[in-house]
Amino acid sequence: MSIGSKIYQKRKLLEMTQNQLAEAVGVSFQAVSAWERDEYLPDTQKLLDIAKVLGTTVAFLLDEGKADVPNWGLRDRVFSEEHMYTFVKATATAKSLNGTLRALPFAKDKHKDQFRKGKDRVPYINHPLTITCHALAMGIQDDGVLAAILLHDVVEDCQVTLDELPANDKVKDIVDRVSKAELPGEERSVFKKRYHARIMENSAASLVKIMDRCNNLSMMATGFDKDKMITYIVETEEYVFPLIEKLKDTEPQYSNALFLIKYQMLSVMETAKRLLAK
Repeated sequence: MSIGSKIYQKRKLLEMTQNQLAEAVGVSFQAVSAWERDEYLPDTQKLLDIAKVLGTTVAFLLDEGKADVPNWGLRDRVFSEEHMYTFVKATATAKSLNGTLRALPFAKDKHKDQFRKGKDRVPYINHPLTITCHALAMGIQDDGVLAAILLHDVVEDCQVTLDELPANDKVKDIVDRVSKAELPGEERSVFKKRYHARIMENSAASLVKIMDRCNNLSMMATGFDKDKMITYIVETEEYVFPLIEKLKDTEPQYSNALFLIKYQMLSVMETAKRLLAK
């Protein structure tokens, strides 16, 4: 985009006339019109004045290859953890999901001093609550799965043992499988294969892991650097997508949910790939 086109675009966004811009920078409206038609360039001082009036920078005006990115208010929190907590509690109460009701306050308490990666210090409980709401929105109402989603990071991150979980053996097994525990001296690649193979043996654990990865992918721009994003995308394609394909065969009742989850993951990944490749 040319300098003149950028001046025109920014002026229009501000709903400013050529006369108003001309008066603000001390020139005639004919000069503004000539700038916008790229007949000639403003001098250095006028560029400084134009940038100030239009709320942009000289660097932006001079860089003809740079897109005009709005000053978006970027945020690390998409949904309120308070509202999600209330929703999950009300839904679990209405549907008598007793395992979910036991897991909900336990997870909130154990994660109370933890925060998600990112500048906004979002309480960590936002993560399992978002996944639980995602599951409920797709019609997943298995009490064991929902409880395991809420508890899935408690053992790994909160110094809590499996025996301390307010859950039955099914839920404890799911949490155990999705909790990362590398063996002493184990190579990272070996661990990843062992970890995901063990998850693949259990359909409920696979579903929890898939939904966990979907949420982490969706929010990775808030806390990952570029190298971590690339690694995460590659790992997702290598280890998590096979979990989806197997689950589609073994648990057909989740077919619609799995389509939506994979669609969301692919959309994020393909967008990220194009931005990272620039």
